[in-house]
Amino acid sequence: MKTRLTIGLLAGMATAMMAYGATAQQSDDWKPKWNDKGELELPTGYREWVYLGSPLTPNALNGGEAGFPEYHNVYMHPEVYKIYKETNEFPEGTILLKELQLTIKGDEEDGSRTEVSGRGYFPGAYNGIDIAVKDSTRFADSQNWGYFNFGHHAPPYAQSAMAAPTEACAQCHIDSATKDMVFTKFYQILNTK
Repeated sequence: MKTRLTIGLLAGMATAMMAYGATAQQSDDWKPKWNDKGELELPTGYREWVYLGSPLTPNALNGGEAGFPEYHNVYMHPEVYKIYKETNEFPEGTILLKELQLTIKGDEEDGSRTEVSGRGYFPGAYNGIDIAVKDSTRFADSQNWGYFNFGHHAPPYAQSAMAAPTEACAQCHIDSATKDMVFTKFYQILNTK
């Protein structure tokens, strides 16, 4: 009786574990969500994703007219990061989310300021979200990536956005990106195996 009970219990646990594993592996939670207008919905929980890096192009170093005068805090969903690390490719459905963050006003001519750690640039208020999505069906004309702007201002951000025209964002990536339309040279975590 004890043996049958143990075997039954183990078989039940194994079945539950396989079902859990299959569900976890097949989850599409990381893929983009589209509304009925064809707009990309703003993902939730993105600050808990894998942080890739924060390039900075402040106005003070760009004649007061930087295209994006903020830190570019870039995130990738953990499932996508796992696939990327295994394959060295961005899978279909990849979302790269860039949240813009202003620098704290500087005291120096170059826009820097002095804090306890020394002179430099320091992150301030959030100031917008841009997203890139890899989807070869929707964005074949822009080398399989679409680009979205959820607002360049303080939160709250728009909850959905239409893809920007190719010339607005994609062309810069076509002309200058390091790998598959992504500026991987700025994100060392993507360049290590």
